[in-house]
Amino acid sequence: MVSALKRIHFTAHGGIVQGVYFRVHTVKAAEQLQLTGWVRNLPSGTAVEGEAQGPEDRLKEFLKAVDKGPPGSHVVRLDQKAIPLKESEEGFRKVKSYEQPPV
Repeated sequence: MVSALKRIHFTAHGGIVQGVYFRVHTVKAAEQLQLTGWVRNLPSGTAVEGEAQGPEDRLKEFLKAVDKGPPGSHVVRLDQKAIPLKESEEGFRKVKSYEQPPV
């Protein structure tokens, strides 16, 4: 049985979440789970945010990977909230911190 599609906005608060390849880790986890969305560093220097979309069971696995983070990282809190689905989105991308996230 395939679980329903869902989209979430997430914020990983550090600890240490920037300068440790956190966004690369997040993109790899999303690609392995065939999710779409994006991730970027926040200007505060202490958090990373993004959106991810896919089957709910895969999103749960994705959030576990984000919460664990790559070696050298430390996530203190992982916030998430459901948001509306986006149609026709392809891939999962790393966004530069000074860029606006995809609409």
